[in-house]
Amino acid sequence: MSPQAHTRYLENQVAGATPLELVEILYHGALDAVRNARRHLQQGDAQGRSREITRAQLILGELAASVDRAKGGSLATDLLRLYAYMQARLAEAHVERRDPPLAEVAGLLATLADGWRQCAASLPAPAVLPDRPDRIAAG
Repeated sequence: MSPQAHTRYLENQVAGATPLELVEILYHGALDAVRNARRHLQQGDAQGRSREITRAQLILGELAASVDRAKGGSLATDLLRLYAYMQARLAEAHVERRDPPLAEVAGLLATLADGWRQCAASLPAPAVLPDRPDRIAAG
């Protein structure tokens, strides 16, 4: 798939996603970026490594911004701490040019993505308004 086609595919996926699906997309995007950073590190591609670490950090920033601190309570606080920890580990991997911090972040992101997917799958499907299939009925 060409880069332009991939970009269009992602844009369409995001445009039609529910808030739950958007978080899952972000987790997978961050995980892909970290995996790419590890590959670039192994290949000695400093520019590629830097670009992908930055991409993962930006996605983690978006995830942190999406946390509802008021409704999330201690879970939100813990999640924000975990995001900050992963940000620090990514910075460490970038500065020290080492794989272990990247591997750790990849593992954490994979765990979060899997947990998020399982939680989202356990929720009842939203009701779709019969006259507006593009709109979900308020619960």
